[in-house]
Amino acid sequence: MKLLGIVTRPGTSRNNKTGGWRTYRPEFDWDTCTGCTTCATICPEGCISNAGKKEYSADLDFCKGCGLCAAMCPVKAISMKEEVK
Repeated sequence: MKLLGIVTRPGTSRNNKTGGWRTYRPEFDWDTCTGCTTCATICPEGCISNAGKKEYSADLDFCKGCGLCAAMCPVKAISMKEEVK
């Protein structure tokens, strides 16, 4: 069975700053990152952007901390850290 993926437009969090709900935030390990763009593609809110060669960042004003980026990273270059408020 062949599975096909679909990439849709980001959700609606761009209309409202939703980062305040977050209990975990992504942290990126630049030494491990391969630049595959999976994190940016999989983010349901479109919060992850390229910050340089093999470097990505999450816009924490809008990141809800769902952890999909960390779960889908093929080299485990993203970890979810507890948010300190």
